[in-house]
Amino acid sequence: MSVETAPAAAYAAAPRDDSERRARLLTGLSVLAALVVCAVFVLWDLPSAWEYVLELRARKVAALALVAVAVAVSTVLFQTVTANTILTPGIMGFDALHLLIATLVVFTVGSGANAVTSADGARALWALETTLMVVVVALLSQWLFVGARRDLHVLVLVGIVVGTLFRSVTSLLQRMLDPTQFAVLQDSFFASFNTVDETLLGLSAIAVGLTLAAVFRLRATLDVLALGREVATSLGVDHRRTVMGVLVAVAVLVSVSTALVGPITFFGLLVAHLAYRVVGHRHRHSLPTAAALAVVTLVLGQLLLERVFSYATGLSIIIDFAGGVLFLALVLRRSRR
Repeated sequence: MSVETAPAAAYAAAPRDDSERRARLLTGLSVLAALVVCAVFVLWDLPSAWEYVLELRARKVAALALVAVAVAVSTVLFQTVTANTILTPGIMGFDALHLLIATLVVFTVGSGANAVTSADGARALWALETTLMVVVVALLSQWLFVGARRDLHVLVLVGIVVGTLFRSVTSLLQRMLDPTQFAVLQDSFFASFNTVDETLLGLSAIAVGLTLAAVFRLRATLDVLALGREVATSLGVDHRRTVMGVLVAVAVLVSVSTALVGPITFFGLLVAHLAYRVVGHRHRHSLPTAAALAVVTLVLGQLLLERVFSYATGLSIIIDFAGGVLFLALVLRRSRR
């Protein structure tokens, strides 16, 4: 039996008690709620000429669901390898890299900045951002979490410094742009689900789907990994290789979702803690539940924003505000212990 399958076999042999059945039920209900909310978003109040509107709504809900799943799963995975439930890839400064890359592209092309917003330019920018973000995030994550142990405060400090560095360079470059070039960048400042390219959506779905398939095969190994380096190693897990594989998966999910619609900093923290509260920390339940709750939150929020509040504000602003409040509450609660 291989190193990766040994922990999985041990967990598969564990008895299923009442809490396990309850977690499975709640996971199923969360997935069902996500499907119902998506159906309501697409079918509610269709006009007489429904064909065109149905296509637009289906594309938007697909983008919402894809980003929700990618952000939720990447957050749960990141918290597993860091052994801390208040850290997210966004807090560590990874999302800031998206704005830096977009700014660098517009700054470099100069007078051709408007070409970035075209279909071919957007696809090329997506490919460039995804590739660079995967490479940079993987290298940074390897330095942070693989090899010598590093104190949690050092990790947070490094993340803040890296994020500040990315934002400072981005701000400097933006000040050097003319107003026309700067206007091209404005859509990258906040997450947007209204102008998602169909080709990019398909490519993103393939990348996220392959990553999720690989991650879900390691769900039992992730439970062992969450017990700590010593325990995981004693149970036969190759800690270094497993952590690097998980971090590469996080890099793919973060880069694809951010390059597709833009950054959503605290959204993952919000849905991950909802999943922990509902079904616990076992990954066979927390991963699908976090993904389903993320879909419900994004799709329902977009539905209320469009049909009730008439685009009075941005969805990402509301989500980041709620997630930021939760992050501060978690930090303050830990400081009292």
